[in-house]
Amino acid sequence: MFLKKGEKVKVIVGKDKGKIGEIIEINRVRNLAKVKEVNMQKKHKKATKENKGGIINKEGFIHMSNLEKNIVDKKKAKK
Repeated sequence: MFLKKGEKVKVIVGKDKGKIGEIIEINRVRNLAKVKEVNMQKKHKKATKENKGGIINKEGFIHMSNLEKNIVDKKKAKK
């Protein structure tokens, strides 16, 4: 399956099963993708002079085999 940045995908396996989101980053070497608002993880950041510290939520990578292209968008595009 070939996925591109910006495509809408649906998660078919895991804790976020059924969620739909847009691909924001792809790692082709490891077959991983980051999907907007899916697989959220907490990251503890240390404070620096430039940035305030704290707990930040960010997306984690998901294996591409656990994603499928969103069929709903394809149907709308045909009409």
